Amino acid sequence: MDDSAPARHPQWPIAAACALVLASIAAVAAVRVSGMPITPPDAAAVAESELRFVDRADGSIAVLDAASGRLIDNVVGESGFVRGTLRGLARERKRQGIGADQPFRLVARADGRLTLLDPATGRRVDLESFGPTNAAEFAHMLSAAEKQAALQPRN
Repeated sequence: MDDSAPARHPQWPIAAACALVLASIAAVAAVRVSGMPITPPDAAAVAESELRFVDRADGSIAVLDAASGRLIDNVVGESGFVRGTLRGLARERKRQGIGADQPFRLVARADGRLTLLDPATGRRVDLESFGPTNAAEFAHMLSAAEKQAALQPRN
């Protein structure tokens, strides 16, 4: 028996693995080319508020109810996630020549997701994607807006 000859392994497992990888790539490409949506549809909205965010001279951000103009919340200090999210949306508005007058829409969904929408540009930020602590900062704004709306007199 010659020990110097290389051991022969079956070739079919390698060929099967390659075929599986190629089939996966082909399936993904087919879905992408077809235009089929790759995100699940949004669940029903359970709470919604239109908000405006206004920079103040002291560095804070005033969160205003878009309809009444009443102060709902005040973002002070770092609040890096809130500031970063709003900065990205504001940058897109500036790029498109849209002012800050149009409100943003903050939506809580039946499946627990929280979404910040910019109807002016069509952009959206699925806030739960950034973790519960970051999403809670915006959830607090929505809660404050609902409380503010409950306190307003009905006509």
